[in-house]
Amino acid sequence: MRLLAHFILILGLLWPGIVAANDWEALEQPGAFAIMRHALAPGTGDPAAFDLDDCSTQRNLDDAGSEQARRIGAAFRERGIAFDAVLTSQWCRCRDTAQLLELGPVTEVAAFNSFFRDFDARAAQTGAALAEIDARGGRPIIVTHQVNISALTGTGTRSGEVLVVRRGDTGLDVLGSILIAP
Repeated sequence: MRLLAHFILILGLLWPGIVAANDWEALEQPGAFAIMRHALAPGTGDPAAFDLDDCSTQRNLDDAGSEQARRIGAAFRERGIAFDAVLTSQWCRCRDTAQLLELGPVTEVAAFNSFFRDFDARAAQTGAALAEIDARGGRPIIVTHQVNISALTGTGTRSGEVLVVRRGDTGLDVLGSILIAP
């Protein structure tokens, strides 16, 4: 059965129209919480004139990304899954994703901002993110960027993919994955 679930997950990663196997049960494990990559936002990185305070200068969610975020939030609510906090990067695509989830009040946390343009900041940023997670405790859902998730878990994610994680010795241990296709 586990092999079948992995096969379905691989199919979902190769063909975006297929919904990957979702591991909702992983959220029932002690210490489990969620970290997700923002929903679909076409492109890579941000334009040269990027300004954190001006969404018009950033790569943003498209209509499919907005719908994907709504569907992800609805899937959590339909299952009665609640979080103690909704934390997000200050980038507009992450903030918008977090708000469209409708899972609670959204709190911006600079420690979850992207370091895509400055990989030298990776270690410090990852340390700050782990310190933020440790200080808050509880069961948050965190909306952030691919580079942050990879640094925290050693795992890549697709747009809108939710990793179910738990704090490990050196980072976040991945317990499962939830992917709702746009």
